[in-house]
Amino acid sequence: MTFHATILTLYPEMFPGPLGVSLAGRAQEEGKWALDAVQIRDFAIDKHRTVDDTPAGGGAGMVLRVDVLAAAVDHARQGNPDSPVLAMTPRGRPLTQARVRELAAGPGVIVLCGRFEGFDERIFDARKVEEVSVGDIVLSGGEPAAIMLLDACIRLLPGVMGAPSSGSEESFENGLLEYPHYTRPQEWDGRTIPEVLRSGDHAKIAAWRKSQSEIDTRSRRPDLWERHEGVRVPSASGAQRKKKDMDQ
Repeated sequence: MTFHATILTLYPEMFPGPLGVSLAGRAQEEGKWALDAVQIRDFAIDKHRTVDDTPAGGGAGMVLRVDVLAAAVDHARQGNPDSPVLAMTPRGRPLTQARVRELAAGPGVIVLCGRFEGFDERIFDARKVEEVSVGDIVLSGGEPAAIMLLDACIRLLPGVMGAPSSGSEESFENGLLEYPHYTRPQEWDGRTIPEVLRSGDHAKIAAWRKSQSEIDTRSRRPDLWERHEGVRVPSASGAQRKKKDMDQ
């Protein structure tokens, strides 16, 4: 099954962009994923191909019209009826690695890229559009965020990454940041590779890596660490309860 991405955008020339090179570009050439960049203006209803209007209630900027957006989404769904529709917006739910894995395991995605002040709110309920944010930042449009989302999905598709384990030992996969990496030269600028990584003792190396992941997550991303601890502790207590029930 080929993963199919449909991008609804005012700037289709921005695609594939970075997705046309490296892992993603090679995977596209090999048919592991496909891309359609669709011009939203093609669904405008007037001769000027108008896609936006002034915000109701007044205010700065312009808002993308719901009738134009709905027509674009309906068109995309005809070719990809089982693909979720995602709108890239800072008002959305933060994108997680878990959600990326869910998307990568599916048939593809339809991505709606915003511009101006954003979308008419009615599109989300009327067409079951999922709002997604890639961070607490504001971009000039949803296209860079869409490229980021697709890159995260494409690299997880079967056969895209060389080593099957490459995707399972990275940051966020286990609720922790990834451990530090080193390579030759062994000594550089007075700094050496940690001795444990040169020991050849795989058990010690695994323990060191796990410890470093926990230390870095706790210090750099206390929010992740708090969630990780919240999952780990109930899981441990749940396992103990299960064992106790089996002993009775």
